[in-house]
Amino acid sequence: MPPLPASRSNLQRLLQGWLLACWLLCSTAAWGQGVELAGLQVQRQEGELTLDFNARVNLPRAVEEALQRGVPIYFVAQAQLLRKRWYWRDERIARVSRSWRVAYQPLTSSWRVGTGGLNQTFPTLSEALAIASRGAGWKLAELSQLDVGDGGYYLQFSYKLDTAQLPGPMQFGLTGQGDWAVGVNTTLKVELGP
Repeated sequence: MPPLPASRSNLQRLLQGWLLACWLLCSTAAWGQGVELAGLQVQRQEGELTLDFNARVNLPRAVEEALQRGVPIYFVAQAQLLRKRWYWRDERIARVSRSWRVAYQPLTSSWRVGTGGLNQTFPTLSEALAIASRGAGWKLAELSQLDVGDGGYYLQFSYKLDTAQLPGPMQFGLTGQGDWAVGVNTTLKVELGP
């Protein structure tokens, strides 16, 4: 077989470039779906270290269709306050977690959001998601428990759609479906100085 001319390798590179560009364009359609963290703040408040967050949720079509059919979905926010250590794994100082249940009520054509013992009803899905995607004043730790002079504290935060709380038959069918992988993870350095 004769060697390939130089123009053939250029053609292959051009084809690879076009394939990469097409893949990037196709994947940007999914960027509009999911969770964007609009705000995350750790602050000192009345002798406590507290957490505030605000996320923007844009549900994929498959999740919205399941909601319209009466399947409740759950969102979970988790935060861990950690301190760096050079001699061992980082020390976990505090961990907080909250969950929200979002469900459609077909009889009243309204959306219900539940967290803990509190349930609220909203006329639109966007209003319900706005409530289920924010938290304010979560107590992480007492400032007296922390070494204020130590700069080695950081926060690991995640907010996601919890597919483990979906009905069993739905969980089985979700493996490998990226539509249901809705969430965000981030790490934030915590400054304890005055």
